[in-house]
Amino acid sequence: MPKMKTNSSAKKRFTLTGSGKIKRKHAYKRHILTKKTTKQKRNLTHSGLINACDVKEVKLLLHI
Repeated sequence: MPKMKTNSSAKKRFTLTGSGKIKRKHAYKRHILTKKTTKQKRNLTHSGLINACDVKEVKLLLHI
C-alpha cells in the first residue's frame, strides 16, 4: 500500500508547536492594506492557535 500524502495546503498553513498545539497565521494581511488601519494590521501580524473544535480535522490533514 502506498504512503499517505500530507495535505499540501495544510502543511503550508499550519505549524506544530513544541507542546503539540497547532499554530496558524491570521488572514487579511496579504493585500489591500491601504484601507486597513495600522492597529488592525499590527494585530493581524501575531500568530494564533487553532480553535479546539478544529484540531481533530487539521491533525487528520497533517497526519499527526
